[in-house]
Amino acid sequence: MRYRGLLATIVIAAAAGGGLWWFATQRPLVVPVAAVQRDVPVTVFGLGTVEAQIVSRVGFEVPGTLVAVSADHGDRVAAGQELARLNPASQEARVAKAEAGVMSAEAAAERAEAQRARTEALLSLRSATARRRRELASRGVGTNEAAEIAETEAATAAADLAVNRADAAVARAAMQDARATLLAERTALAKHRLLAPFDALVIARARETGAALNPGEAVFTLIAPESVWVLAYVDEGRAGALALGQGATITLRSRPGSPVQAEIVRIGLEADRVTEERRVNLRCRACPGMPVLGEQAEVVIETGRLATARLVPESAVHGFDGASGTVWTIENGALAQRRIRFAARLMDARLAITDSLPADVPVAIQIGPGFRVGRSARAAGAADAP
Repeated sequence: MRYRGLLATIVIAAAAGGGLWWFATQRPLVVPVAAVQRDVPVTVFGLGTVEAQIVSRVGFEVPGTLVAVSADHGDRVAAGQELARLNPASQEARVAKAEAGVMSAEAAAERAEAQRARTEALLSLRSATARRRRELASRGVGTNEAAEIAETEAATAAADLAVNRADAAVARAAMQDARATLLAERTALAKHRLLAPFDALVIARARETGAALNPGEAVFTLIAPESVWVLAYVDEGRAGALALGQGATITLRSRPGSPVQAEIVRIGLEADRVTEERRVNLRCRACPGMPVLGEQAEVVIETGRLATARLVPESAVHGFDGASGTVWTIENGALAQRRIRFAARLMDARLAITDSLPADVPVAIQIGPGFRVGRSARAAGAADAP
């Protein structure tokens, strides 16, 4: 009896084991499959920061002490508006000295010109005298000695005129030099006022009244408000379909629930060799009022739309190379594998199938441990949902 009980136990265990084996390896699998979806947006994601296309860090071209500051961060300033001033006292003194130098040079030039005119008149007189005396000498009325003396005096007057003309030219050059010096000093004086180079928004003010400044030291950071944009970095593997004018949404870190509409205005022609990303600039259509340069922004760019598509997670695709891969299908009631090309790769790591696979061939979206080619399977329906 004891042997019969043991044999019965063995038979029952074998039957149970066989049933478990069949259930685990032979029973038809219920496989979740991709459903057809319509009007599927194809998007790519990028991270970036708020920047400005036109940004200028302005300061004085000359050294000095800051005596007045007329703008602060957040102010909007017009082109040519005064932003700050340096102490002009020493430069004003240089301008006054240069003005005196111009007056002196002009007087010297007038004097040299008068001397030249006087010498020309004297030359004319002596030349006429020399001609008359030479005529008298030729008629025997005057002496040759008197004619020669007159001719010598005329030649001397001609030499004096050449000298005076040179002196007048030197005086005119000195006058021009003095005027140029005055212009340089007045230009330097004008540089003691810092003016806005364009209609701008003041982003930062770096120095305060009383500070001693070196040439070129930045006092303000200005941007052109209309040039604010977002510089985003997009993975090279997802950047192939980017194009100018494509729509996008930008979500600033300070406004997590308020995305704004934008569009691509520039696509970088050089990728980052380390991060393998491309630079994309986007400009929003209705930007927030006060930009914060450097603020982080999330960008979602729509590169196209698919009229209909079946979406398969990348985790359900073997050997995906960026364009194609192997998927599990149900054909004639059994599992099979197909190598197909995908129409698009979505931002949420799903791949879109459009026309690379017949519509009546179900595609698995979840791979189980019992998957093997030829095993019986059927697509999950509503009745299989938990």
